[in-house]
Amino acid sequence: MAKTVTTKYDVSEHLRTPQEMAAYLEACIEEANGDAAFIAKALGDIARAKGMSRVARDAGLSRESLYKALSGERSPGFDTILKVISALGLRLHAEATRTSKSTAQPVVRADR
Repeated sequence: MAKTVTTKYDVSEHLRTPQEMAAYLEACIEEANGDAAFIAKALGDIARAKGMSRVARDAGLSRESLYKALSGERSPGFDTILKVISALGLRLHAEATRTSKSTAQPVVRADR
């Protein structure tokens, strides 16, 4: 019987279009439950798909600091997140989850 060969799944190999990248980030934001490191890791996946060196250059960061910031092991500063999102060609949108002004909770979405 032949052995089954498996490889580690890398989502960055499957993020080919800006729409796929935005949908992936939006799904990760919904699943994160406030975990900023989880969202940073998702941004790192997208950055690897686009090319980490290019994203680092466009964000005005060194490649090494970008890898560290988006490793998922820490929560990068919001200014770094904004720079990376812009360098990825994505935008964030806020959307109210309820119609009542007193109970409205913002929802952040990623769009291309």
